[in-house]
Amino acid sequence: MLYAGSNNLVGKIPVEIGKLSSLKEFQISGNSISGTIPETLFNISSLSLIAITDNQIRGTIPYDVGLNFPYLIFFAFGGNRFYGSIPDSFGNASKLELIEIPDNNFVGQVPVTLANLKNLQELNFEHNSLGSRSANDLAFLTSLKNCTNLEILGLSANNFGGVLPTSLTNLSSRLSLLYLGGNYFTGSIPAGLNKLVNLSGLVMQDNHLTGSIPSELGMLPNLQELYLGQNRLSSQFPSSIGNLSQLFNLHLDGNNFEGNFPSAIGNCQSLVELYASENKFSGTMPKEILSLPSLSKSLNLSWNSLTGHLPTEVGNMKQLNALDISANNLSGEIPTTIGQCLSMEKLYMNANFFRGSIPLSLASLKGFQELDLSRNNLIGEIPRDLQSLQFLSYLNLSFNDLDGEVPTGGVFTNASAVSLIGNKKLCGGIPELFLPKCHTKTTRKSVAFKLSIIIPCLLVSAFLILIILACLWRRKSKKKSPFRTTSVGKLLNVSYKDLHQATSGFSESNLIGLGSFSFVYMGFLDQLQRYVAIKVLNLQNMGASKSFLAECKTLGNIRHRNLVKILTYCSSLDYKGNEFVALVYQFMENGSLENWLYPDPDKRSTMKNFDLLQRLNIAIDVSSALHYLHDECESSIIHCDLKPDNVLLDKDMIAHVSDFGVAKIISTIDDFSQSLTSTTRIKGTIGYTAPEYGMGSEASKKGDIYSYGILVLEMFSGRRPVDEMFKDGLNLRDFIRMAVPQRLEHIVDPVLLETEGTREATSRKNDSNAVEININLSSMKPKVQNCLLAVFEIGVTCSFESPNDRMNAGDVNRKLHLIRDTFMRN
Repeated sequence: MLYAGSNNLVGKIPVEIGKLSSLKEFQISGNSISGTIPETLFNISSLSLIAITDNQIRGTIPYDVGLNFPYLIFFAFGGNRFYGSIPDSFGNASKLELIEIPDNNFVGQVPVTLANLKNLQELNFEHNSLGSRSANDLAFLTSLKNCTNLEILGLSANNFGGVLPTSLTNLSSRLSLLYLGGNYFTGSIPAGLNKLVNLSGLVMQDNHLTGSIPSELGMLPNLQELYLGQNRLSSQFPSSIGNLSQLFNLHLDGNNFEGNFPSAIGNCQSLVELYASENKFSGTMPKEILSLPSLSKSLNLSWNSLTGHLPTEVGNMKQLNALDISANNLSGEIPTTIGQCLSMEKLYMNANFFRGSIPLSLASLKGFQELDLSRNNLIGEIPRDLQSLQFLSYLNLSFNDLDGEVPTGGVFTNASAVSLIGNKKLCGGIPELFLPKCHTKTTRKSVAFKLSIIIPCLLVSAFLILIILACLWRRKSKKKSPFRTTSVGKLLNVSYKDLHQATSGFSESNLIGLGSFSFVYMGFLDQLQRYVAIKVLNLQNMGASKSFLAECKTLGNIRHRNLVKILTYCSSLDYKGNEFVALVYQFMENGSLENWLYPDPDKRSTMKNFDLLQRLNIAIDVSSALHYLHDECESSIIHCDLKPDNVLLDKDMIAHVSDFGVAKIISTIDDFSQSLTSTTRIKGTIGYTAPEYGMGSEASKKGDIYSYGILVLEMFSGRRPVDEMFKDGLNLRDFIRMAVPQRLEHIVDPVLLETEGTREATSRKNDSNAVEININLSSMKPKVQNCLLAVFEIGVTCSFESPNDRMNAGDVNRKLHLIRDTFMRN
């Protein structure tokens, strides 16, 4: 015997191993051995046990393996890098009791010769690439009925397809574990599985199974684990499952079960965890389940249509670690008895209609790690004792109607761990939360006294300033000539001929964009010795000339690293004698954000690495530009048409906001009390335009913020706001708002997920041949999850329907910098 398992061995198996001609057992599992198995090992016919699991050994299994080992009982090659097919000769090793080859890269069909192994007890082929997603993949099951000693059959996570055959029910009555999950099985669960009377684990999750759950599953007295999640099962849940007194794991999530939630599950007195999320269960929460003392790991009923109050019996679950009832239609007050769940670590109650105040009793849960009460109708103050929970690392109270001062201890010291957005009455807290300061009565009196002195002084000063400005304006107006379209500052003079030559006669091959009043060309300008972007105004369109003047005036007077830079312009006649006006901009080598979010098929490979940090930097760049336009320019400037087409990227992927052709300039110098009325009809793009614009409201900073919010949601979800999926009242904002945080993987741009290394599988095809990406949220790094959630919150808050509820550009920019700093620090 040679036993060398779990010894941190490295290197290769020596060829000299073949000299041990009488060796009976060879066990080297749990090391870091690499290379291939020397052929000499397969010449040791005396071997009864070969165990090399959990190494880095590669290669194929010899086709005559079963002929070489007539005494072989135990064959374990799992957790390595083997490939190729499973040899038919296994059927000749008649003494075999165990074949374990999971977590490799085996392909092809399972040989029917395995039926010759009368002593076979365990067959584990999980996590390979066996099968071809066809109806014949499980043909070998019919012959396995001869293996009357079979106890474990593991076929999960392969490429098996077709309908589950009724021959499953003819397998050995000794079978205790049947693992079929993570394949491509269709059709219904076969009737007659109750024949497998010793079955303790039945795993069928993550397939394409339809129909209902056979009631006879409730006749399996030893069943302990039942995994049916992520299928397409429907109809009502059979009450017979309540007969499974030994059941401790029940997974029903991601199906189409409907009707009242089955109270019969309350009879499963051994149940430790229950997952029934993402179904169509309705009615009230059954008290019988909440009274199960055995529930200790998790109860997940999220994303259903449950109604009514949360029963006070929730306090009976004193051993429960995690409760998730988010995204239902539950209402009423949160019962104080929830504070009796002393083992609770994670509680998700978001996206319901709970009202009243946050129970003080929650502070009794000393092991609390995560609490989400967002998107409800909660009022009152945040219980200060929550800051005493030393393990609390995630707290989301956003989108309620909370008021009062925010605590500054415990979890409240970390702005990235707390979300309070959408509570307009909150104040105080740490500076990073960007909440207004709290004002006491004493402070108000002091402020009122100071204002009674300051305001009269300000009024007098303002009056004097107005007189001085009026005099200055009169003096300048006498000297000032009318606005000329032939110069902006001291920019280079260019002619129509220069631009005609730079664009090869305004060739269509150089056309890179279209605007409301313009055509944009790429060209090489000799005078500047550089490539430029030339925006030619279409003067046949109404408002084009005014658009040109507005953009000249705007861009000629402002400079910012995140705004497109105007190099010069031209106002002349073309060769036909028609008026010609054009602006010449800095050329952006990486095109527009639109091109990166939705690349042409032939450019997709070069743009596939559009990662999270790049998008975060672009979001910061655009917010910096808006902050400058709104709050730091001499005159506030409203963009009015912010969208991916108008965000250009230079060679370093720095974003520059472009197209101020419809910008509205709000004067803060000429008139202290009234906005300058735009003479250009405000233009916007469907999907990005603020809803108040549709009701005739004037252009505003908050209108730009709405467009920015939609832009952010689009950048990180990869979905256009006018996507065909958004109909019947559903829009991009609500789609995102209802999905976070539990369904984050369903809303993030799949390309972004791929760049962050979070895709669990390559692709699958459903019945309609549409590509279905299988993404596992648990595989996403926590720092990526937290970053995405924080960014989506900003997008949702900026796109509130009411302008008063939206953030301002400065706060957005500060918050995004904080998010990026946290992401980089982690």
